[in-house]
Amino acid sequence: MTLAEAEATARAAHSGQTDKAGRPYEEHLRAVAEGVRARGGDEEQIAAAWLHDAVEDDKLSLTWLEQAPLTRRTKDIVLAVTKRPAEPPEAYAARILATPGALLVKEADLAHNADPERLAVLDEPTRTRLAEKYTRMRTLLGLVAGETR
Repeated sequence: MTLAEAEATARAAHSGQTDKAGRPYEEHLRAVAEGVRARGGDEEQIAAAWLHDAVEDDKLSLTWLEQAPLTRRTKDIVLAVTKRPAEPPEAYAARILATPGALLVKEADLAHNADPERLAVLDEPTRTRLAEKYTRMRTLLGLVAGETR
């Protein structure tokens, strides 16, 4: 699967989905993919960035991912950044850290999720809860504020 095909697949899978602010979800996917590119990520990581929420959001199945014509590394990154139900944040972070290439994708995801402009449209309790959640995950991943890998 080419990078353009991964992008098209992700856009189609998330078609009609919106984020917490009511924006088209593909804007988040694009921002994460561009964040990976800007941080020096390679095509496998960028493809994973496009697909990073597809399994978690039940837009594409694990079976689809395993059968998709993607590299093993791209599949592993997508699996690493896919949160599992009731999974402790520490286990989630450990899996990301143990998977080559996954940290960069998660860093770009967190950067976009924590974007002050994006958070500003949310109500105060939601904004506070999410900011704390993202800060905790950055800490578990060893990401220092303002630093990129």
